[in-house]
Order: sequence, then structure tokens, then C-alpha cells
Amino acid sequence: METTRTSVKVGLIGVGLNTYWEQFEGLLPRLMGYHKEIRDRMTNLCAEVVDAGMVDSPQKAAAAAELIKTNDAEIIFIFISTYALSSTILPIVQRVKVPVVLLNVQPVAAIDYSYINAMGDRGQMTGEWLAHCQACSAPEFACVFNRAGIRYDIVTGYLQEEYVWKEIGAWIDTARVMKGMRENRMGILGHYYCGMLDVYTDTTLQSTLFGTHIEQLEMCELKAYRDAVTEEELRTKRAEFEQKFDVVPQCEEYELDRAARTSVALDKLIRAHNLGSMAYYYEGFTGNDYENIVTSVIAGNTLLTGNNIPVAGECEVKNVQAMKIMSLLGVGGSFSEPYAMDFNDDVVMWGHDGPAHFAIAEGKVKLVPLPVYHGKPGKGLSVQMSVKQGSVTFLSVCEGKDGIFLLVAEGESVEGPTLQIGNTNSRYRFSCGARTFMDRWSKAGPSHHCAIGIGHIADKLQKVAFLLNIPCVRVC
Repeated sequence: METTRTSVKVGLIGVGLNTYWEQFEGLLPRLMGYHKEIRDRMTNLCAEVVDAGMVDSPQKAAAAAELIKTNDAEIIFIFISTYALSSTILPIVQRVKVPVVLLNVQPVAAIDYSYINAMGDRGQMTGEWLAHCQACSAPEFACVFNRAGIRYDIVTGYLQEEYVWKEIGAWIDTARVMKGMRENRMGILGHYYCGMLDVYTDTTLQSTLFGTHIEQLEMCELKAYRDAVTEEELRTKRAEFEQKFDVVPQCEEYELDRAARTSVALDKLIRAHNLGSMAYYYEGFTGNDYENIVTSVIAGNTLLTGNNIPVAGECEVKNVQAMKIMSLLGVGGSFSEPYAMDFNDDVVMWGHDGPAHFAIAEGKVKLVPLPVYHGKPGKGLSVQMSVKQGSVTFLSVCEGKDGIFLLVAEGESVEGPTLQIGNTNSRYRFSCGARTFMDRWSKAGPSHHCAIGIGHIADKLQKVAFLLNIPCVRVC
């Protein structure tokens, strides 16, 4: 799965030593050629590169810092083109105050020793060596950053190496997550499921860390939109149901209309507040008008989630944050909780009564009748699906006594029997085994919900945690 990626601004500077340019003819143009290749490939990764060019003296550092700062880059890549002084780059990172990635990236996998040694002219030989001398400054820069308390990471390799571009791409993707979370508007509709103490959260802390704006929504507004739904809007939404879902014959026309009417209203609520995610739950007194709405939201919320506007039930704010991160990374982010364990097959079953994410489903998501919502009032329609077989990643945004952290696990969605009870139900296997996984995952302290995406992306989620300056705990 891959969503349309939005552009994100990243800073790029090359660093070198101006003393070299007159000493070694052709060295600077050669290094700038490598710099241009890095910039062009970053652009192809949907990055808007704020390029400060070659910074080869402390005097140039201020101008480079100002350029990157005024353009609001999310992250700085520092390409070590050859040996450079740490005094050249320290002023830049001190002024810009965004995370730094050092590119200890040389032009080729290994120096052509025979070619250099055959030159004869030791000056030429030295110039050729300096074009490959990226590693020389890496420990110097790291030492100074450590002493200055500057957060950084290093990508080490060579220019055409797949590993290098996988790492650079991952950093750009995670910078995109930071931008997306900061620009996101999350709606909270209703209230927490009473008694789920693990789900309760500090929304101020969520806004402070992620930059997310949180909008408190009213059920009466949703009801007003629902009451105003036209027959044409209803027909259009019913057609969308038929297109997106496998609507089983047992679904009653009354329930399909009820769910479609609510889905239209949800779309209007999302548009009215320009929301990019939402957490919801409501009960009210038995038989109230809002109960009719909240028992018909799963289909509409699944459509929204599939359109990368994730929705989490039971007012699980922390988990909708996790779902949004997964969505921004283009890997899905279905709402899920542990259902049972199968010790015979060494798997853990996870699922929920919705919403689902179409793009990570094995086959078409079914829309099915549910005679009772377990633990909740009423009945209505629900979704039934399993996550595609193959690599998956679990993500939980957790709130512990010391603040927010990410909890991550990589596993496999595997074939086998699941419960056909109108829920999103899948079987997952982990390298450490089902028993150990459940013990370690639970002891880390998440809520009982998590977001599930396809692919193994723990490395990207660790980078997200790095950019947020919070811990990332990995299980298995």
C-alpha cells in the first residue's frame, strides 16, 4: 500500500574545508557533483530540498542556518563531502534547532587503490583520497554534538548503496509524519468508554508533543447534519457502500439506510471542522436520538479510515494518533485489540468491531449485520475482514508515568481460522512466540488497543520517536 505522499521540506548542506580548493584542482566541482546527486534523489523522494550548498568555513555557517531556518525545514541532512571542521557546522545546528542526520556517504564502496597509487604525483593522490574522505569528520562531528547536547543520527555507506537510500528515504518519510501530525486536526466526539482507565489520556500532552489540534465535537451537530441528509445524498452513499464493501445479503435495507445516512453526516462533520482524524464514543440514556446515530457509525467510519482520516472507537485518542502515524507512512493503521490466543498454532488473534482499513484487507471488507455490539448499546452493521497475510507492524502510542512513548512490534499476519462474528479478526505470529509477545507487550503498558499496518516499519517508527525525542520500546 502507498498513499499519495505530500512534499516535506528538508535541509541539505554540504560541508568541506575551503583550504583544499586551491590546493587540489577539480576537487570542489567533483564534490558538488555528489552533492547535486544527493539533492536530486531526495527530490525524487518527494522532499522539497532547502539546499544551502557547500559550507566550507564558519563564516558561511550563519547564512546557511538562516536559509534553512526561514524555510522551516523539518530536518537537516549534512553531507560530509570531505574532511570539514566541526566549527563549521556547530553554529548551523545550534541556530536551526531541528534534528540532524549526518551523511557519512562516500562516492563508491571502496577506493581504487591501484589507480591512486599509480598516479605518482602525491598531490594528485592526496586530492583523489580527499574525495573519499567522508569518514574522517564523522567522529569529530559526533563528539562535538554529544558535548553540545545536540540530537543527531548518522547514515554511513556509499552513494549508490541501496541501504543508504533506504535510510534517507525513511528519514524523509518520518519528517513527513512530523509535519502531518503537527498539521492534523483531531476531533473528539462524545466521551470515553466509562471505566477504561487505560484509554484515558492527557490531551494537552498529546497536543504539546505531536502539535495536533484537538477539536471537541458535539453530537447535536452530527444529528443536525444527519437530519438534513437528502435522498440524493443517501442514494450516492448507498452506491459507495456497494462499491467499497462486500455487502452481505443479510444486511437489512433499514440498517443500510441508517448507516448510509450517518455516513453522509460524518463526512459533513469532518469537512466542517477540517479534520484529519477522530476519536468517538457515546451512549446517553436508553433510547435517545444519539444512540440511533452512534450505533450506525461503523460503516462511515471505515470509509473515512480508508480515506486516510482514521477513526478510533471508544474515544481512544492515543490510538487514533497511532493510526494517523501509520496512515501518514502509507501502511494502513487498522483499529485493533487482542481477541484470543491460539497456543496450538502459537498465534495471537487481534480484531475489533471496526473501523477497518480497506487497503490492508485480505480481499474485500464485508459489511455485515451485528445483532449486538458487545459491551455497547444497540445493534446495527459492522465490518468483517482480515489483514493481508505477510509482514505487519503493531504500533501503540502509550502514556506512562514519565510521559508519552511508542510501543512497536513486528510480526506476520498468517493464514488460519478466524472468528466470523462481524469483526476485523486476524492471526499474528511473532518471532518471540505468542506467550512471550503478550507478556512483553502488556508489561510495556499500552492501552488494550493498537494500530496495525502492513510491512515491517519498526525502523521508521524508531526514527519518528527520535524526531519527537521520546522513547521507542520494541517487543520481539
